[in-house]
Amino acid sequence: MGALDGRVALVTGAARGIGAATARRLAADGAKVALLDLDESAAAATAKDIASEVSADAIGVGADVRDPEAVQRAVDTVVERLGGLHILVNNAGVTRDNLLFKLSEEDWDTVIGVHLKGAYLMSKAAQQHFVAQKHGRIVNLSSVSALGNRGQANYSAAKMGLQGFTRTLAIELGPFGVTVNAVAPGFVVTEMTDATAARLGITPDQLREVSAQAAPVRRVGYPDDIANAIAFFASDAASFVTGQTLYVDGGAKL
Repeated sequence: MGALDGRVALVTGAARGIGAATARRLAADGAKVALLDLDESAAAATAKDIASEVSADAIGVGADVRDPEAVQRAVDTVVERLGGLHILVNNAGVTRDNLLFKLSEEDWDTVIGVHLKGAYLMSKAAQQHFVAQKHGRIVNLSSVSALGNRGQANYSAAKMGLQGFTRTLAIELGPFGVTVNAVAPGFVVTEMTDATAARLGITPDQLREVSAQAAPVRRVGYPDDIANAIAFFASDAASFVTGQTLYVDGGAKL
């Protein structure tokens, strides 16, 4: 018996990286999983791999999380195809890094839109089902960058905003059996952090080494490290935990 048997989970930004690892972990724990991504074909391919690896029901769904109609269609599709919805992981994210004086309004709006508006729209659509069934789990992806990071005014603002969003939803939805928590990763090996290395003019290996030395555990994080924390918040073991942000960063901010 898996910890999430009988549950349906929807993970956004799930075609690759932390989202894909999270969907894989939740599926391994017994959940049916829907992988939502702007790139529907990539989400479907990852879902197919997960279904084969862990013998789970897994589907790929395409949607822009900033589009309210697309979000509602996606949630409706998940409920229809997988038989319900119990867990939402708001993982979709982008970076558009630049120092403030060079940061365009478009890049500000894009990052705030995907992270904050996306989490708002997805949560609003999902909570209808959670409240009706008196059970639900929402896990939002914040970041250590919420505490401030040079060249990431937009990203930092969005990620700290998600922490406030998390606490507020925990207050509003708690009486209906819904918990809302956040996970704030430190440096994690993904395509996004490899792109950061390129922006800094160094290799991914060099950035990983610097990041590992900054953490007391002397290593970088991997998507599975974050997926493990998310799986806890999604489980019944965390039923008395809500409104929290867990930093999963190897102690880098200590």
